Order: sequence, then structure tokens, then C-alpha cells
Amino acid sequence: MDPVIIVGAGPVGLTLALALARQEVPAVVLDEGSGKDEQRPARTVVLREDTAALMERLTGVPLAREGAHWAAWRSVRRKQVMREVTFGDGEPSPLHIAQHVLTGALREALAAERLVQVVVDSRLDGLEQETSGVTAHTRGPKGTYWRGSYLVGCDGPRSTVRKLLDIRFPGRTAVERHAVATLRTELPWPDEALLHRMPPWRTSVPSAGEVTARPLPDDVWRLDWLLPPGKDLVTPELLLARVRETLAGWSGGSTPAYELLDTGVHTVHHRLARRWRVGRVFLAGDAAHLLGALGTQGLDEGLRDADNLAWKLALAWHHGPHEALLDSYQAERRGIVAARLRAADQVLPLLRGGGGLRAYVPGSARGHDALLTDGHLGHGALGAPGVYDHSPLAPRHLEAEVPVGTAPGAAATDVRVTAENGSFVQLRERLGRGALLVVLVAPGTGVWERKHWVSAGIMPRLAAAVAALPHRAELLVAESYPGAAPHTVLLVRPDGHLVTALGGVRPADLYAAAEATLGGPAKEEATVGSAAK
Repeated sequence: MDPVIIVGAGPVGLTLALALARQEVPAVVLDEGSGKDEQRPARTVVLREDTAALMERLTGVPLAREGAHWAAWRSVRRKQVMREVTFGDGEPSPLHIAQHVLTGALREALAAERLVQVVVDSRLDGLEQETSGVTAHTRGPKGTYWRGSYLVGCDGPRSTVRKLLDIRFPGRTAVERHAVATLRTELPWPDEALLHRMPPWRTSVPSAGEVTARPLPDDVWRLDWLLPPGKDLVTPELLLARVRETLAGWSGGSTPAYELLDTGVHTVHHRLARRWRVGRVFLAGDAAHLLGALGTQGLDEGLRDADNLAWKLALAWHHGPHEALLDSYQAERRGIVAARLRAADQVLPLLRGGGGLRAYVPGSARGHDALLTDGHLGHGALGAPGVYDHSPLAPRHLEAEVPVGTAPGAAATDVRVTAENGSFVQLRERLGRGALLVVLVAPGTGVWERKHWVSAGIMPRLAAAVAALPHRAELLVAESYPGAAPHTVLLVRPDGHLVTALGGVRPADLYAAAEATLGGPAKEEATVGSAAK
């Protein structure tokens, strides 16, 4: 069968290629550039715990050594500390890393993948599709025709794939603008991120009154100043004045020594493609959505797009068309991003519009800070990972379903489990292999070798039920799971989202849940125009 064609070699496209290769699906990545990424220290990304874990699993690189996990987060208004968050087990720290470092780790991992071909200097200029596959044409030194089973546009905000499909991309332009500087210096709070609103030293430089400092390794910091509305030019002189004044304000009045590494202006747009699937062609990442105001991270959502789509494409590639499963990509991911954009668009006028906030949030300053913190730290409607609670893949009417600490459709908790070979691993280490995961909660098993309990109690019956499922599944055993009683059976998707929790071994319910997760039984291939509505 033909490989999956991925247009675009940014982090989302490279992630998708790696995720497919891990499931034995070949891919061709069409890279418009030279294959070498420009080193821009001012272009960094913040990854939440789940997406950072996804990147480490795919690349095999401990990215914490390449980026920075913040020790704490502080919000300050004028001179008053409004909120402090110390990161630990109960509050996982985001990972802050330069984008070129992340992309480099992905490229290095792909170089060792026999199933992935990265083709540089190849710009897409045409595509055609029919029921059996997709044909793409590229121009450039290596211009040619490429034949694929599916095609995914990961080619950014100006996506050629989206334009060739004539998909609308409505939204708002320049929702926010930030002046950015990355520099090496020593600040009074090493390893802590800071959001400072209305700093008291704002005297010589006009400002909207908000600056964020995020640490990177080796005493490097990224500073972002929220710019006033408008299109005023940010001159080098103005930016240097901001740097000196801000550093002096934080350091007691005198500007400490610093080395300026990079600068830029970051403009945030909010847009959402009308459709994310047309037949055998899909959109992902910035080609499908743009968001980023109020601290939300667009790349984080793009990586979740790739993780969601990879196992569905892999199943269809290996086992034939599953139209309902492929349609669910748009239903799940577009729904999550649309909700995030709605939340940001509703909150933005309140936070940036002055006194109107008092009418909506008791205690305007603290309410303002709480909403901004949600976006920056991944909480609430602005930042928390999405839950596929209304997914078309969600099973219905399971008699044995029981509540646990994770809602159906949310990401499963990363507990320690015993794998089929008897080794102890984290649940996340078993993700991304294309298999469903069935987890039995069985206290006490961890102190015994697997051979002593694998044939005892309910295990044989559960093993038989797992073997009878309509798709390959791996049986794991956990000592405990938040909110789960002993003998609870969890069904987890290949991307780590909980399908359901069952009270005991219920083969019929487990089979029905697994079949629903796959979009129902495989059906005849639909027409080229098939897409989720």
C-alpha cells in the first residue's frame, strides 16, 4: 500500500511521521525547505506534561535536558504577588524549549526510521484524489509526482493543501502582539516563570502593562511584552529600552549585565478551518487552526492533532477503510480547538478592556490573574487538555460502566503497570503502538512475579476477553488507579484517552466499547468527498 504523504516538515508534520512509523506505516514528508532549521532563540514553545511526554517517547531524547522545567510560576501586579504556584507531583511543570531544538530532535529520530523519507526542496503545487489514493505534485529541483494512500497538510498558516482544497479559514487577525527578546542574564528568581502586570517602573517606554519572563537553560530567558493595540513599529531602540527598563525594575534599579541573543515580534491570530478532512486529505496543526492569545499554546494543540490522527490512519492503512474512525478526527480535534478559541474570545475583551472585568469576575485583579494563569499553566477552558466526552467514538449504554478518577474521553493517568512480559513500566510507555490497552486494577500483584497470578482468579477470563476483541489489544495490570476499585477494568485508546471503566470482567461490554472506539465495524470505502460534518 502507498505511504502517507505529509506536507510540511515542522514539529507537527515530523511528529506525525514518527508516530506513523512507530505503527509500521510508511510516510513521505515533503519539506519545502532545505532540511536545516534556522536557530532562533526567540522562537520557543511551551509543552504541557502530556505533549512533552509524547515528544520524549517519539524522539527517545530526554528533552528536560534540552529545555527548562520551571520550578515555580509567579503572578505579580504592580509590586504585589497575586499568586505563586510551585511545581511538583500535584502540579506538573511545563517544559519550555527552543523550537529548533525540538525540531532537531525530531529530525534526528526520523533519520533512523527506515519507513520515513524526508524530501527537501519540494513545494506542493497540486493534488488529486480518488477512492484508491492521493496524487501530489511538487515543484523545485526534485519536482515530481508522489502517490500516497492519504495526505496530511501540516504546512502552516498559509497552507497550500488547505488552499488547494478550497477550505475557508475564518477568524481574527492580530488578536494580540508581543515584542520578544531572548537574552542571557541573571534574574532574582532563577528557574521561575513570571507574569508581571502593570509593573511600577513604566515611565519612559509606552506599554500595555504586561511582561512575561520564562527561563531556558544556561541563564537564558525569553521576555514577552504585550504591545498596545495597533500596528506601531517596534524599533530596535524601543525594544532595547524595554529590555533595560524591565531588567532594572526587577533588579532593584540598576540594569544587570545581559547578552541579547535574539528579538522579534510575535503576532497572535485566531483562525479555524471549516473542514479538517476531505476524502483522503486531512489538515493538522497551524494549517487547521491558529490560537495563542492569553498564554494558550498553538503547537501543543498541533501535537495533539498528530497524536489523535496517527493511530486512526494507521488502523485504516493496515486494516482497510474505517470511515467513521477517520471522520472522528475532525469531530474530536476541531471541537476541542473551537471550544478553546471560544473561551479565549469571550475572555479577551474582559481582560484587555479595562474596568468591564468587575462586572463579570469578583475581585477584578485576582480574577484577571486567575484567567491568565489558566492559559499559561494549562488549566480550565483556556488551557486544560481537551476531553473527548462527546466523541462519536464514545460507547453507549454499557451496563457495567463505573466512575473512576478520570472522566471518559480524558487522558488516562500515567500509573505504573505490569506489561505482558512481566516488566514494570509507565502506562504512557505503552501508548502510540496502535494497540488498545486493557488495564486491570489488581492491588497486591506488584509484589509477586507475574507467573504467579497471570493464571489465577479473573485473569484467564479477562485474557480470553481481550484476545477476542475486534482489534489488537495489550493486557496490563496496575496496582492502583485513582478512584478505581479493585478488579476495575479500564479500556484506553492508543493515544492515551480513557474509553471506559468497567466494574469487573464483562466481555460483552468490553467488546462493545472496543468496537465503538474503532468507529464500528469496517465498512466499504466511501466516496472521495466523504468528510465529517
